[in-house]
Amino acid sequence: MAKGRIAVTGLGMVTSVGLDTETTWQGLLAGRSGISRIDGIDLTDFKVVIAGQIKDFDPGVVMDPKEARKADRYSQFAMAAAAQAMAQSGLEAPSDPLRAGVIIGSGMGGMNTFQDQVLRLAERGPRAVSPLFIPMTIADMAAGLVSIRFGFRGPNFCTVSACSSGGHAIAVAADQIRNGVADVMITGGAEAGICAVGIAGFANMKALSTRNEEPERASRPFDAERDGFVMGEGSGIMVLESEEHAKARGAEILCWYAGSGATGDAYHMTQPDNEGLGAVGCMSGALRDAGLPPEDIGYINAHGTSTYFNDKIETAAIKTTFGDHARRVKISSTKSMTGHLLGAAGGVEAIITCLALREGKLPPTINLENPDPECDLDYCSAGAVEMPIKHALSNSFGFGGHNISLCFSGVR
Repeated sequence: MAKGRIAVTGLGMVTSVGLDTETTWQGLLAGRSGISRIDGIDLTDFKVVIAGQIKDFDPGVVMDPKEARKADRYSQFAMAAAAQAMAQSGLEAPSDPLRAGVIIGSGMGGMNTFQDQVLRLAERGPRAVSPLFIPMTIADMAAGLVSIRFGFRGPNFCTVSACSSGGHAIAVAADQIRNGVADVMITGGAEAGICAVGIAGFANMKALSTRNEEPERASRPFDAERDGFVMGEGSGIMVLESEEHAKARGAEILCWYAGSGATGDAYHMTQPDNEGLGAVGCMSGALRDAGLPPEDIGYINAHGTSTYFNDKIETAAIKTTFGDHARRVKISSTKSMTGHLLGAAGGVEAIITCLALREGKLPPTINLENPDPECDLDYCSAGAVEMPIKHALSNSFGFGGHNISLCFSGVR
């Protein structure tokens, strides 16, 4: 396997904190929560009525309105984020379309469309089901639509690994470049699971916070009073290129993709392994792949879901992986502001990690007011930290025991 460097040349985000990368980034640094009461859904008798819902999003800004109506909300988010990333990369069209691919992860796919069409079937019969039901629902359609938009004819598919989907997509896309299959890849994650059945399903398994009266304070990773995660939605997309390809066209290199590690817990459908073996394995694997010792990592964007098990087990896994350095590395969970974007989380949080490297600014973990004694590391709870870092990790762990850790390095 060739192991030349892989450049990150474009970044795009759509989140509840901001409809573009810069607005989201500045909001995160300011500690601004995007979590609020859910609009537009009848949640009478629901246990949970809050989420990191994106409001005032107009897909017609980046898509033809007719085409937008044929795409589920998660695909619309992916198109918006991909358009941002491509614009920043300056890559208008691939020189060789067969060596330009798209891999976008999603845990759920078109969940809003699925719910709506099942209700149509139940209420009005089979003739009422849209002929676009299947293409709008399937999880690979975001990648398909993005490839059509930009003319990328290389590797094209979706990774589905619950909350690790976006992270796995980035790792697999990077491997396409390492393996010599592609020169450039559009990759990341997209999700839009905020609908009645999605909220009910997660709430009934007692995974969600019920702090309905104080939405902005509901997601509180590593806090002793955390009571579950808060659902979010959106997309995070980046452009990856081989170093040779990026430099040949004079692209600005924002940072480097350095490596990844992936593991499976082989333990439980929804709970992480009590000993954190999967988390330790993927972080250690990312360090090996990047050729870095633990003490070189300056920042970790934690999975940090604000759930009882994840936060304490991820903390313990960081201690095991980094030893004494665990007390010095800076950590934050930006889910405290965006909510948990499920399959898009890995894409959004990888981009946040890249921005932290590029700007030397580390976003905070908000709402960490009463630290859990078992969560005793530095989570940047006092606010954003200005600190130059050379290397950083982004962690994503998903239901089913799917774990991925991505390593990025600065250009300086």
